[in-house]
Order: sequence, then C-alpha cells, then structure tokens
Amino acid sequence: VGASASARQLPIYCVQRDQKLVSISFDAAWGGDKTLGILDLLDEYNIKTTFFLVDIWTQKYPELVKEIVARGHEIGNHSTSHPQMSKLNETQIAKELNTQADNVLAIAGVRPVLFRPPYGDYNNRVVEVSRAEGYECVQWSIDSLDWKDISASEISERVLKRVQPGSIVLFHNAAKHTPEALPGIIESLLADGYT
Repeated sequence: VGASASARQLPIYCVQRDQKLVSISFDAAWGGDKTLGILDLLDEYNIKTTFFLVDIWTQKYPELVKEIVARGHEIGNHSTSHPQMSKLNETQIAKELNTQADNVLAIAGVRPVLFRPPYGDYNNRVVEVSRAEGYECVQWSIDSLDWKDISASEISERVLKRVQPGSIVLFHNAAKHTPEALPGIIESLLADGYT
C-alpha cells in the first residue's frame, strides 16, 4: 500500500552517514562583495560546497555565478524572487523554480537539481511540485545564524557544537562575519576527521 495522499512530504535536512561527512552550503540572495573571498578560502582548503542562488542575485552577479561553477562548486536553486513558496499555486512554484534554473543554465552552463525553499518555508505542494520539476528539496540541520550579524566566534560555536556526521550547514555569502568564521570552523572540522 502506498503512502496516503495526505502524508507529510519532507525535504532533506541531513543525511544519515557513518563516515564523518558534512555539507557546507551558502544562500545568496543579496550582496556579492564577500563571495570571491569565500571562494578563495574554500579553494585554500580544497572544499566544495553548494551555493543556493536566488535569480535576482544571479542576474546582478552573472560573473560570480560563472566563477562559482568554474571553481567546482554546485549551484542550487533558491527561487527566482525569494517568495514564501507555500503561498504559491503549482504553476507559480514551477515558474519560480524554472526561471531561475533556465537563467543559471544560460549564464553558467549548468542546471540546478537541488532546491532550497526561501525562509525554509514549504508545504506538500512545494515539495511535490519541485520533485515533479526535477529538483530535490534540501533544507539544513544547522543554521549558523550568520545573517543575524552575530560574531565570528558565536557563528563558530553554533556550528561546531551542533555538527554530526551528515549535517548540512547553512551560511550566507553576504553575512558580515562569515568569512572571518569559516577558517576556524573548517580547521576544527578537518582536525576532527570530517570531510
């Protein structure tokens, strides 16, 4: 017997892993001035991440979109206009997803297959439509809260206290103290045996 039609559809929040693997991700919806510095830092440690881009950001920073891809990182879909997806109908959801994906494809030659709902806001309709359109919904299990402009040490403490194998960590490319917090977080994770 299949799942009932009313069964709650869930995005991926983390992945059960025995190995010490962690996924670092960045949402990009505003500001681009810290992005190259973050990319340089990731290169330094040879770390690949996923950047979830809002289309208004990709239109404003097409060179950065190309640079993210050129450096071997994955582009995820973070919608076209950063709406509350649960308030949209099926057609609107599909348009939010596919306009962004088409534009990323045109700019950088890749089409996103992961989707992170803005504000982490979703319902069954959002998950079902995104899957039907070819995307897997991905949230996060650790919010760095970097967008609240908390200090680098607070960001580090939040992440390192909560991390476990299979965690997905949320950062923002334009948050004030993220570039300062990342080296310590990365070095601690590597020292602890994480990939």
